[in-house]
Amino acid sequence: MARDKFHEEVRSAIEDEGWIVTDDPLSFKIGKIQVQMDLGAERLIAAERENEKIAIEIKTFSNLSFITALYEAVGKFVIYRNVLKVRDPERVLY
Repeated sequence: MARDKFHEEVRSAIEDEGWIVTDDPLSFKIGKIQVQMDLGAERLIAAERENEKIAIEIKTFSNLSFITALYEAVGKFVIYRNVLKVRDPERVLY
């Protein structure tokens, strides 16, 4: 899987904010389809003693056609959101 131009910078930034990257990439299989989001991370919320979990898809709009890149990003977001609803509903998608 090709990584986005800013993958390492995003990973470093979320780790600096106290997140633990648990998956790089975060993968799910739905039927015969494999879905991969760029990062999965979690952190402990001390006051509640619960884990907060996120999924991150990193996009750089560097294609020749901005509208094509936008269509791709929105399409991936919708698909990933629906996959998370089924496979990991407590995870928030960014």
